[in-house]
Amino acid sequence: MTKYIEQAADYLKQRGFENPEVGIILGTGLGKLIENLEVEAEISYNHIPNFPTATVEFHKGKLIYGSLEGKKVVVMQGRFHVYEGYSLSDVTFPVRVMHLLGIKHLLVSNASGAINLNFKKGEIMLIDDHINLQGDSPLAFRGVEKMGERFVDMSAPYNAEMNKKMEQIASANNIKLHKGVYASVVGPQLETRAEYRYLKIIGADAVGMSTVPEVIVANHLGIPVSAVSVLTDECDPDNLEPVNIEEIIAMAAKAEPDMITLFTELIKQL
Repeated sequence: MTKYIEQAADYLKQRGFENPEVGIILGTGLGKLIENLEVEAEISYNHIPNFPTATVEFHKGKLIYGSLEGKKVVVMQGRFHVYEGYSLSDVTFPVRVMHLLGIKHLLVSNASGAINLNFKKGEIMLIDDHINLQGDSPLAFRGVEKMGERFVDMSAPYNAEMNKKMEQIASANNIKLHKGVYASVVGPQLETRAEYRYLKIIGADAVGMSTVPEVIVANHLGIPVSAVSVLTDECDPDNLEPVNIEEIIAMAAKAEPDMITLFTELIKQL
């Protein structure tokens, strides 16, 4: 794997991806951050050696490099999921490549469903902790110890200093920012009523199909990470309605400006 990571990183360096300070992973329906970026280079995933290719129609599939708030950043416009048929090593491959490019911080966004019924769709949750329900680990492979500590401590997977700054930014900009626990499942099917009840019992405030693998690998690599969930639906098992993907995308778009403010203002302070 090390050779594949180096090949991808070398390819990107040759095309201008030089010494990014911050890596950003954009989730479902959350691609407009790019409009705030002074783009210097962009490459489709299918042109990068050994890179997976996004198969979800609302994930763009581009790696973009440029300046944002005076910092060099590399942005994943579209991410990978286990439900697309990828392994967790595939899903987290881009994080390892961004690490080799030189990122010092990682910001992650996702669209998720609100398990905590005090949270409403169109609002944002800062992830304080997570529950891995994907049934596997991106560190469970032979030779992982050559890339970092095998038994990675996960007592505080989300960087406290970055999260505190995010809360201060939200307060200063009148953004309603919840804080809670994110549960990551495989998908792609949505949850049953019984599954939503189970998730609430075990302490989840929101549920989605991403983020946790990337966060685990960021911790493995020693990269401070912060993540936010844009809440696109309310998962009330007693009043559950059939899923509407168009509405989920619309809710992501509604909350996206606040997410962009949080990310851009945080980058300014890093």
